[in-house]
Formats: sequence, structure tokens, C-alpha cells
Amino acid sequence: MPLCFDDQVRVARLLQFRDALQDARFSGVRSVRDQNGEEITYRSQAEIEQAIVALDREMAALRGRTSGRIRISTSKGL
Repeated sequence: MPLCFDDQVRVARLLQFRDALQDARFSGVRSVRDQNGEEITYRSQAEIEQAIVALDREMAALRGRTSGRIRISTSKGL
């Protein structure tokens, strides 16, 4: 099912913030400024990683799926 416009905008904003977090994570910076100009300072790189995981979960929920895993089940039909 396609995303409604509001969800598309929200996913786009979450992606922008996720990208900023990834940049901070890989550069060793602990502070990130969002689109509103608010600055968030994380205590550790682990907190940044947790925020990225939370964003991934939120985006997956908006897209209507919970994970990227596919479970395959087979049987002989007996």
C-alpha cells in the first residue's frame, strides 16, 4: 500500500535526520542540529546508534513493515 502524503513527508524528514546522525556517528561528533535549528547532544556514540535504530523502526512502521527479514516455510504437503 502506498504511503499517504503526510507519511511520505514524515519519512523524508526522518531520513534527513538519520543522515545527520550517520554523519555525526562517522565523524565522531556528538551533537546534531535538526531542521528546526534545535541542537541535540548525545552522551555517547552508542546513544547515536540507538537513535538511528529507533528512526529505522519508525520509518519501517510508517512504511507498513516491521523488518527486512523474509521467512520462508516449506512442506511436502502430506
